[in-house]
Amino acid sequence: MTEAEQAIGTPEPERPEEADKAAQADAAAEPGTGGGRGQRRIPVLLVVAAFAYLLDLVTKIVVVSELEHEGAIEILGTWLQLEVIRNRGAAFGFGEAMTIVFTCIAAIVIGVIARIARKLYSVPWAIALGLLLGGALGNLTDRLLRTPGGFKGAVVDFIAPAHFAVFNLADSAIVCGGILIVILSFRGLDPDGTVHRD
Repeated sequence: MTEAEQAIGTPEPERPEEADKAAQADAAAEPGTGGGRGQRRIPVLLVVAAFAYLLDLVTKIVVVSELEHEGAIEILGTWLQLEVIRNRGAAFGFGEAMTIVFTCIAAIVIGVIARIARKLYSVPWAIALGLLLGGALGNLTDRLLRTPGGFKGAVVDFIAPAHFAVFNLADSAIVCGGILIVILSFRGLDPDGTVHRD
């Protein structure tokens, strides 16, 4: 830079290295690009999954020890009761003859979630997948550890609304996670944090 340029404040040309850094910073700040996704949201997924799983586990332990072999307990009259049911089928009592199949499906769901987590940059997706993971782990624990065991264990259900199947908190987490995934998909939000428009 000449003395005349210094006097009038003419900016010095950027060096190639500085120009590259500036371009990378602009890309990181631009939404919808690879650099704008921020940090992966695996911790959010794990916290939500752990909360859903532990809440399901604790409630099942309590209701089995306190309510099993007891009559139904009314919470909102006959509209909502607590009644312990051992369910060998899927959520809401469906398919009781397919216990091993549902156990395998739960294990596959957990594997798929682990695969998606590698490119997870969206908090809403992390919450949705965390709910699915926590619910799947909750019911899978019953399949593995409760009588008769060996992937054939009966899931503990205890929430009994009127005119509806008996279910548990793991079922609720799975349904809520599934609904959230449908909403996110309709809004065009992908797990990697990008938004697509059809």
